[in-house]
Amino acid sequence: MSESLSEQAYRRIRRLICTAELAPGSIISEAELGQQLSLGRTPVREALRTLAAEHLIDIYPRRGMFVAGVDPRNLRALSEVRERLEPFAAGLAAQRRDEDDVREIDALLAAIDTLGTEVDPGHLIELDERIHQCIYRCTHNPYLASDLDRYYAHALRIWFLALPTITHLQDAVVEHRELLDAVRCQDADRAMTVMSKHVNEFEAEMRRAL
Repeated sequence: MSESLSEQAYRRIRRLICTAELAPGSIISEAELGQQLSLGRTPVREALRTLAAEHLIDIYPRRGMFVAGVDPRNLRALSEVRERLEPFAAGLAAQRRDEDDVREIDALLAAIDTLGTEVDPGHLIELDERIHQCIYRCTHNPYLASDLDRYYAHALRIWFLALPTITHLQDAVVEHRELLDAVRCQDADRAMTVMSKHVNEFEAEMRRAL
């Protein structure tokens, strides 16, 4: 099923926010975004409304719209939610993955195996995002997948903020090989354990970096 213009606008604007191309605190212009993305104002406006509901955009009457700030103090609250839901999703994914999911998992395993010794951080983060999105889809629970996707977006913003001081980024992404293998082998307990370890280590790494 093809994306609607509103969905396309949402995906592209969210990416700009998560990667800090739209910097925290910067003012948002519907007209400028529409021109930049070659999209009309209606899909851009609908996308911004959704992003505001997800706390990625702040709207102030008579002042305008701004990219929400990134407060590292929110990391603990975010981790409290992810520590519960991410392992649950990984276990569910292992139980429910189908053959189409296995093909996607195999493609991600191949992408991990072909990483060189020096990889662009942006590429590594994109691969990490693809892996998490795959796990969410493998749950075959759209409500869970949607919630986790929103939480991941906030974690991604913190990750980009800390990026200049992170030293083991590639190791963190390569470690997903075990997670993907556990889901592929339908080993729910191992998938949950590995994901729990990953989320906790992510929080610890972000605290050190920030």
